[in-house]
Amino acid sequence: MYKTLLAGAVIAMFSGQAAAQSWVLTDTQGTEKGDWRIDSRQLKLSGEPFTLEQQVLHGGKQEGSKVLTLTSKNGLTIALSPTRGMDLLHVNGHDVRLGWDSPVDEVVNPAYINLESRNGLGWLEGFNEMMVRCGFEWTGHPVTKDGRIYTLHGKAGNTPASKVEVIVDDQAPHEIRIRGLLKENTFKKARLETWTELRYVPGADSFTIHDVLTNQADYPHDYEIIYHSNFSTPILEENARFLAPVKSVSPFNDYAKKGLENWQTYGAPTKDFDEMVFNLQPIADSNGKTVAAVINSKGDKGAAIEFDTRQLPVLTMWKNTDTLKQGYVTGIEPGTNYAYPVTIEKEQGRVKQLQPGQSAEFTLTYSLLKDASAVQKVEERIKTLQGDTKINVEQTPIAVE
Repeated sequence: MYKTLLAGAVIAMFSGQAAAQSWVLTDTQGTEKGDWRIDSRQLKLSGEPFTLEQQVLHGGKQEGSKVLTLTSKNGLTIALSPTRGMDLLHVNGHDVRLGWDSPVDEVVNPAYINLESRNGLGWLEGFNEMMVRCGFEWTGHPVTKDGRIYTLHGKAGNTPASKVEVIVDDQAPHEIRIRGLLKENTFKKARLETWTELRYVPGADSFTIHDVLTNQADYPHDYEIIYHSNFSTPILEENARFLAPVKSVSPFNDYAKKGLENWQTYGAPTKDFDEMVFNLQPIADSNGKTVAAVINSKGDKGAAIEFDTRQLPVLTMWKNTDTLKQGYVTGIEPGTNYAYPVTIEKEQGRVKQLQPGQSAEFTLTYSLLKDASAVQKVEERIKTLQGDTKINVEQTPIAVE
């Protein structure tokens, strides 16, 4: 069994890193592992036990979708979908879940989604991830300009990975890397390619997302990215709190104005609650690092995201405290831009551009806060970063759609 598993493994040396074993699960040259599994016991690795398993789903709109699940016995279980942009479906550990319950209850294959349906809102027909990449060619709310439809939140989340590989370090602590290549290539329009990477050390309560976006074309090209990270019960509940060190907060639109007074706290599931979105300007340390979190009412469960404001300079907070069946969820969304249509973001100077051959990197670390001690550490860090800076609460949206 062990020899069979390693038959397709590649033993390689990585710059500055110990030897590792790697498996290509999918590529465009004919490699397709389909249902696949390895574990630490079969690999004869000591330390924290782990399992990696890929399943090909069947039935309904999830026909042909893949789910790759990393399970650490005393740490986290992380599920992502190579079919859906390498996005994270859910994360679980210590009786805490990172993710939410969407009315979309299947891992929808992008083949069954028309992004231009519902006036550019077709993206919503597959939206149920814990973290979905909005971008990279564009993101934000849909808009039509010069006969072109810029659909909701871009294409990355509905782009199957062209190559998927798993890498496991031979030496302790046996870091696991799951990599996927996303291509947004269109004749005459764009050639943006992104290597996504999930990094996890078995047994840990945190993991890192590291993405490298490259403009492979001979011409400059704009890009946008929002890491739409979504949380619900058992963290989200009445009197749960959002925490982040910020210079300012502004309502996304007139509806969100009504929520400015208590924008950092959450209500119970409420019928007819429309989404409220707030634009935030985060405060970072001398290295550009900051952190945002959502914690439950007791302060003993939560989720936190650390990110680099030199890469992702703005933060969006999304409140959607509708009924449980409709989608009771909040989003913490670091990005290069806010969620306005790309036309507005470009007018206001938040759209970035890559020159031919140029790359941009994005690194975020997600932490599951399993107890009061973990929550307290994050709260203290946020208080330190906030310091004496008073939050400027702006009453007027910075843009009108």
